[in-house]
Amino acid sequence: MMKEMMSNHDQALSNGTSAGIVGAEAERVSSSRISSLLASTDCDYLLSPSGNQVKVADLDGKIIGLYFSANWYPPCWNFNQVLVGIYNQLKNSSSTGSSFEIVYISSDEDSDAFNTYHACMPWLAIPFSDLETKKALNRKFEIEGIPSLVILQPSDGDGATLHDGVELIYRYGVQAFPFTKQRLEQLEEEEKQKHENQTLTNLLTNHDRHYLLGHQTPNQVKTPNQVPVASLVGKTIGLYFSAQWCIPCVNFTPRLISIYKKIKEQMLVGDQQQDGEDFEIVFVSSDRDQTSFEAYFTTMPWLALPFEDPNIKELVKHFDVKCIPCLVILGPDGKTVTRQGRNLINLYKENAYPFTDAKLELLEKKMDEEAKSLPRSVYHGGHRHELNLVSEGNGGGPFICCDCDEQGCGWAYQCLECGYEVHPKCVAAATGAVNT
Repeated sequence: MMKEMMSNHDQALSNGTSAGIVGAEAERVSSSRISSLLASTDCDYLLSPSGNQVKVADLDGKIIGLYFSANWYPPCWNFNQVLVGIYNQLKNSSSTGSSFEIVYISSDEDSDAFNTYHACMPWLAIPFSDLETKKALNRKFEIEGIPSLVILQPSDGDGATLHDGVELIYRYGVQAFPFTKQRLEQLEEEEKQKHENQTLTNLLTNHDRHYLLGHQTPNQVKTPNQVPVASLVGKTIGLYFSAQWCIPCVNFTPRLISIYKKIKEQMLVGDQQQDGEDFEIVFVSSDRDQTSFEAYFTTMPWLALPFEDPNIKELVKHFDVKCIPCLVILGPDGKTVTRQGRNLINLYKENAYPFTDAKLELLEKKMDEEAKSLPRSVYHGGHRHELNLVSEGNGGGPFICCDCDEQGCGWAYQCLECGYEVHPKCVAAATGAVNT
């Protein structure tokens, strides 16, 4: 996908004109001054969304975001919406509005696509026809994927250029401004302190709500049961980031439900909980409407944050959730145990509980012991080549099983010819399996 995307990106840069890049480019890209970067020999202006010309020199002294994007790539549209919100907040502020600007560097396929996409942006753009400048900027900043946001400070020096603007915007939002090394170090320290001081209460409650949604009891017709967050303190908690529109989420949820029930059963001795232990999951929804949320939550046996609760965005940012489904595990003290709960469920099922390093170390040792009795090579019914047993330290590593499509790690049977990998549990050894 990335190779195809970058092929389209490079092809788009080649459309419109065949002007060569000559000696003037080397001089331009060697300088970090805004005017030298954004102006070519034939074009010393940028375009506003309405098509007005703005002199490049007008940007001198400002913090500039070089925004590499294209209308044909969905992740660009997704990030564009976020960036528009951040840009408007900064421009509407009397303290930051005059010191920040964004310049769009297009990889659109034609001028109509460029004009349509730029009309959705409140910032400036390099003219679509200025291929010379667009190519120079892509080469200078080594753009390998879009969207990409390169932040330029008005003066050279340590931290004058930041290449990870997209990640910073998603992670910190408007708080990242002015994108200096000192500001980012401050945010990282604040984030570290926030994680060290986190509790279940400050993660899941706010001044208007101190409860989670449970399921209706027989006596409740419409109003969902309200479960106090305080009742979860001291338990191991899984924060399940998911949504009904997400196919991987819909596929993973039934598996998680099964594991959840088995973990709850394992902790029961008669009618008593073992040593006061307990496990609960809280659904953190990314659904698009209330109806979808309610329909999806109805399939789950655990608790949920209310739809569009303000804590949801804070949790996504706090745990740096980039994709769903995601299962974050919190220990009984409210501190983060792991953000890899989904992978651990796939690997170890209910045995992963309580997801601690000590438990995972035991599981890994058990896998190593079991591997000693496995044949060194086999033929699998679903593959024509011989498969060799490999470990993470001997040619293996994290993988997706080609048989069951679940996450794999540790030991695997691997085809050295084509990279096919399967869990040992998924291998159906054909007659004549080879032991070496």
